[in-house]
Amino acid sequence: MTPTVRNWAGNVVFSPGSVRAPRTLTRLQELVARADHVRVRGAGHSFTALTATPGLLLRLGRLPRSVEVDATEMTAWVSAGTKLGELAPLLHEQGFALRTLPSLPHVSVAGACATGTHGSGDDNEVLASAVSAVRLVRADGRLTTLTRDSADFPGVAVSLGALGVLTHVRLDLVPTYEVEQHVYEELSWPSLLENHREIFGCAHSVSVFTDWTRPSAVWVKRRADGPPVDLGWTGARRAVRPRHPVPHLSAENCTEQLGIPGPWHERLPHFRTGFTPSVGVELQSEYFLPLDHAQDVLRALGDLAPVMSPVLQVSEVRTVRGDALWLSPSSRRPSLVVHFTWVLDVDAVTRVLPEVERALAPWSPRPHWGKLFATPPQVLRTRYDHWSDFQRLRRELDPTGKFGNPLVESYFPGGD
Repeated sequence: MTPTVRNWAGNVVFSPGSVRAPRTLTRLQELVARADHVRVRGAGHSFTALTATPGLLLRLGRLPRSVEVDATEMTAWVSAGTKLGELAPLLHEQGFALRTLPSLPHVSVAGACATGTHGSGDDNEVLASAVSAVRLVRADGRLTTLTRDSADFPGVAVSLGALGVLTHVRLDLVPTYEVEQHVYEELSWPSLLENHREIFGCAHSVSVFTDWTRPSAVWVKRRADGPPVDLGWTGARRAVRPRHPVPHLSAENCTEQLGIPGPWHERLPHFRTGFTPSVGVELQSEYFLPLDHAQDVLRALGDLAPVMSPVLQVSEVRTVRGDALWLSPSSRRPSLVVHFTWVLDVDAVTRVLPEVERALAPWSPRPHWGKLFATPPQVLRTRYDHWSDFQRLRRELDPTGKFGNPLVESYFPGGD
């Protein structure tokens, strides 16, 4: 019987030829070598058909988990299927940390890196920027190690799973640290527009939650060893009880707030490991735009609020530092990142997305690879300096297109 696979939101449903969850690396290599088409399923948090395949769908959760820390080099080799919520406490126990984490820790290390997933902060790059080496099963089943000293390595960490099956990644580490989290409420729209640089730059990680019609909330995650933060001067007031990004929802699933210090991995995400992240019933989109045009972007989206409101639950606005990765949505430019949590109505959201993208078009938005967008390939390729370099790298590492699928092929045609 052909298995049916659904993503987390349930908007992507497909039937692969087979699903396998190998228990050993040798068995994984054998499966890859024999298959005509291969994709890997991570935690299922992609909102696009990124892992859909008519061929072999691999799950890596049964492979041996490993976290090998090199304290001298400040790095860790991590099995690719490990979830960030599992990895972070292990690093913390040994005195180490990652510089950034995404909003929810439920995603796998490899999946988060492959799609350009990120946290927040003027000085924080996407998670994949911490990858200094990978171990990769190629189309013929061979295991290859690729390292940062290769000229093509910037095309490897964010690769959409199109180069091979990642088995391990080596991550750069920093010393562990503590974070305090405060929520500020009632930030007026004029104050956000006028003071956005100071607001987003006030702490290690800052997020603004808004529906584009009412005053916003600012989630400030300050390193305990950093300077104090008080956004009272903006007119916002500090919340006196825990909050959820969506105002009417309970904060039970959210990480500790009210300025109580705690380990980095228990404060940087918005949601706790083991609890339902975000709203739980939703679709998501996200766009990276040049930070220099933040005020114009915010104004354009504010003007579009009447169009978005019927399908929007909440937006999160963050900043991300520019990087050198070929397919990172923040490649070569510091970015204002605007996230949309939509209602779970595919048809309605699909009608709104082109309107959003038209409003943002003057600033060449780059969508998050794992979230819904409408930008066609011929437009998106003009927004990346190294698009053709990645296409060349894909053909070199996977000449027959074994690791492609219809979505990947639409953007990066490969194979013979």
